Amino acid sequence: MATPVRITARRMALFDELVALILDEGFAHLTLDDLAARLHCSKSTLYRLADSKEQLVRAATVHFFRAATEQIEASLSGAVGARDRIRTYLEAVGEQLRPASAQFMEDLAGDSAAGEVYERNTRWAARRVQQLITEGVEAGELRDAHAAFVGDIAAAAMVRIQQRQVAASTGLGDAAAYQELAILLTRGL
Repeated sequence: MATPVRITARRMALFDELVALILDEGFAHLTLDDLAARLHCSKSTLYRLADSKEQLVRAATVHFFRAATEQIEASLSGAVGARDRIRTYLEAVGEQLRPASAQFMEDLAGDSAAGEVYERNTRWAARRVQQLITEGVEAGELRDAHAAFVGDIAAAAMVRIQQRQVAASTGLGDAAAYQELAILLTRGL
């Protein structure tokens, strides 16, 4: 059984720095030597965080999406009503993705381990949007739409955003695409 890794303030700061670096520049072109030099640490320090570059990038991606999810959920605390909650949620998703460069998104799409993290988070977010729609329909705040259908359409759009298909077909970055999805859903419901 593996010994649990203690998360120290230094490790959290290192993950935060790593996340900022890969969001800004992507990660496919960076080696462990590059990462160590850019993060002002040794390779052995990085190996204490993960056993390989691939695992390090995956862990940093998990770190990013975990923090993003916390921020997105926190944004709902001030939202009142179904439309406001859906809009706030989707705009918060877009806002959390805003720091992610096009290179990071391309690298994410091309990396199976880190891409799986984004895919899993997209599925979770899609279920959350479906839940918000269902709650709004049941409360009578949204028109009597088939909530599962509308949620499924939202989920399909979110998956297309995650898979870079929306960017390819429209030129919209992920953050802007989420804002447009929020407008479509809240004004159409």
